[in-house]
Amino acid sequence: MAVTAAPPNGKEIILVVDDEASIRRILETRLTMIGYQVITAADGEEALEAFRRQPADLVVLDVMMPKLDGYGVCQELRKDSDVPIVMLTALGDVADRITGLELGADDYVVKPFSPKELEARIRCVLRRVAKDNHGGSGLPNSGMIQVGQIKVDTNKRQVYRNDERIRLTGMEFSLLELLVSRSGESFSRGEILKEVWGYTPERHVDTRVVDVHISRLRSKLEDDPANPELILTARGTGYLFQRIIDGASGDGG
Repeated sequence: MAVTAAPPNGKEIILVVDDEASIRRILETRLTMIGYQVITAADGEEALEAFRRQPADLVVLDVMMPKLDGYGVCQELRKDSDVPIVMLTALGDVADRITGLELGADDYVVKPFSPKELEARIRCVLRRVAKDNHGGSGLPNSGMIQVGQIKVDTNKRQVYRNDERIRLTGMEFSLLELLVSRSGESFSRGEILKEVWGYTPERHVDTRVVDVHISRLRSKLEDDPANPELILTARGTGYLFQRIIDGASGDGG
């Protein structure tokens, strides 16, 4: 078994899943040195077993692995967990990245990668999660915002359609929260990436993270995702949430 774990100690827990022992060793050493508790797994089945034993705060997940690949692990985790997932994908294989994002991953890093880059991505995602968990949405009349059949509870970070809860990942909610907080205002993909993911895109393909998350949100919120009425495309710019007219929100809370 390549699964290792330390006793719970109050530190944020990162599950590193990769079939290359050298990558597991490097990441375990570096992430431990900067203050995280690290669990490692060498394949997808071990990853799910490790996560069941000790739920992590973030998962670093390789795509190509024996027994169960990263896509399968991501699908299984997303059945009942919103844990942030950063996927490790092959150099130049855009399809790998897009597939992982469509299955529920929050971000990706391309192999071969710089450990410092991965550490920065991990910090950004965990910082966003911590910020969200401690409130401070910045929304006007923070509480329940209602637009048509959609209700956004910014205090509990939950979304409802016709009073039925819609499950969003943490990053999906953060993206929605950004757009709703400044409804009617368009954001470029780069601006969204910086505001929600915490880094500036270095390559055009980086912004595909935003496109896929927008698509995921539309599939969950829109009556007809192909013809969205809530999350609109700003031609030549990026995206915006339809303008919320004063009084459209519910109780301010």
